[in-house]
Amino acid sequence: MRIFVAGATGVIGRRIIPKLLSDDHQITAVGRTATKRAHLEQWGAKAVEVDLFSTDQVRDAIADHDVVVNLATAIPSTYRLLLPGAWRENDRIRRIASRNLANAAQQEGINRIVQESFVLIYQDQGDTWVDEEMPLSPAPHTQSILAAEEAMRGFTEQGGTGVVLRFGLFYGPDSSQTLEMINLARRGWAALPGPEERYLSSISHDGAATAVISALGAPAGIYNVSDDTPLQWHEYFSALAKELGVSTPKPLPGWTRYLMGSVGETLARSLRISNQKFRHASGWAPIYSSAKEGLEACLAQIKTARDQ
Repeated sequence: MRIFVAGATGVIGRRIIPKLLSDDHQITAVGRTATKRAHLEQWGAKAVEVDLFSTDQVRDAIADHDVVVNLATAIPSTYRLLLPGAWRENDRIRRIASRNLANAAQQEGINRIVQESFVLIYQDQGDTWVDEEMPLSPAPHTQSILAAEEAMRGFTEQGGTGVVLRFGLFYGPDSSQTLEMINLARRGWAALPGPEERYLSSISHDGAATAVISALGAPAGIYNVSDDTPLQWHEYFSALAKELGVSTPKPLPGWTRYLMGSVGETLARSLRISNQKFRHASGWAPIYSSAKEGLEACLAQIKTARDQ
């Protein structure tokens, strides 16, 4: 297949490009800088510079492709999450770029789009399993996710196959957020607010990448993508501490949740996400059953990279 990938150099994109190329797909990948485009070309992809906010550029770029994969985001780093305007570019991508890609795909007769999304738009559900029919409650900084999902819904209603993947909390050895969480844990603090009994639903970057590839054959719809077994807060950070060889980090003081505004409120939600719909629809399975196994592998990869 001829596949157009936006967000090709992000933590998920740079995992799927080599896999797609090894499966003999023809890949056109967006790179925002000359250095990133050079990396994409070294892998064997056709690298292009495209302004995703330009309807003409988007339509020209995706013409003659079979599939569009939209992984483009601009998630602020951990230390910028609370700054005024930190989410503005990410909102523009989800509201405008996602719509441009969907409209251009429909105009060009492209049959399938795979669109990234995020589970933190669900309402807090305590210890109840969360499927795709559960009520949504996006915060101001996640409201734009609904616009991206709506673009896919419209694409499907026009006869296309729009596949939305609602990812759990990412972790991986090349993630700045994961590295910051590890550093904070070594200093004795947990990176995420919320009560210790709440559920965290996560997915490794490698598992998310295999989900994107599985989505190339999935029916249209919205799907949760997470590890099989969500962990409670204390289980997650105990597992991390065990691998680091440190004491279990202390929860952030309760007042920090409110200091962090809508970001703190969403991160503190208890979401016991079920991935069963996507597993049944696509045959996909996560690489790790839970973050216990995933964090062990992640930290081993970090150590290997450091020792090389």
